[in-house]
Amino acid sequence: MRILLVEDEKRVAAFIKRGLKEANYAVDTADNGIDGLFMGESNPYDLIILDIMIPGRDGIDVCRKLRKGNIDAPILMLTARDDVQDKISGLDAGADDYLTKPFSFPELLARVRALLRRKAGAKSTTIEVADLKLDQAAHKAYRAGQEIELTVTEYSLLEYLMLNAGNVVTRTMISEHVWNDDFDAFSNVINVYINYLRRKVDQGHDKKLIHSLRGVGYILKDA
Repeated sequence: MRILLVEDEKRVAAFIKRGLKEANYAVDTADNGIDGLFMGESNPYDLIILDIMIPGRDGIDVCRKLRKGNIDAPILMLTARDDVQDKISGLDAGADDYLTKPFSFPELLARVRALLRRKAGAKSTTIEVADLKLDQAAHKAYRAGQEIELTVTEYSLLEYLMLNAGNVVTRTMISEHVWNDDFDAFSNVINVYINYLRRKVDQGHDKKLIHSLRGVGYILKDA
C-alpha cells in the first residue's frame, strides 16, 4: 500500500517514513503544501498523512483542495496543538481522522490500518482467500495453516493482490500501490516478485491462487 506523507519537520518525517517502511508500506514524502497537493493529485495514493502546519499551503487548505479534486484517499491529519478548532477545521475540510503530536508510533500505525480497512470496506485485519490468510496487524501470511516467510516487498504485493481478490490488477496498478515514485515501471521487477510469490504461495498446493492474464495483468482468486 502506498502512502503520501506531507510533513516539513525533517526529523519527524524521517521517523514516520522509516516506521511506515518497516511496516511494509511504500512511502513518498513532501515537505510543503504545494508539493504535497501536486503529488496527491498526481498519484493514486492509498492514504495521505498530512500535517496542518506546513509551508506553502497549510494542511487544511491542501485537504480541502484534494477533496474538491475528487481525491478520495483517506486523509490522516497531524497537528502539533491539542486545539479543538484545528481538529474541527480539518474534519470539515474532508479529513478522515486526526492525531495530535507528540504521538506514539503504534497509535499512528493503528489509525493507518483502520483507515485502510475502512476504505476497503473491511472490518477485520485478517484477509482470507481460500486457505490463504493474511494478518495485516501482525504482517504475516499463512497457507493451509503454515506461515509463509515473506520479504517486505513480497508481503506488500501479496496484500495488494488479496485486497483486490477476484479482480484483475495491471502492472501499472501494482507499481502505483506497492512501490514508491522511485520505481522503474519498465523493469521486469514485478514479474520477478510475482514469480517469488507463486513459489511461496502456490508451490506444493493443488489449487493455484495467483494467475497471469497475458497482456493484461494478474489476478488472485479462489478458482
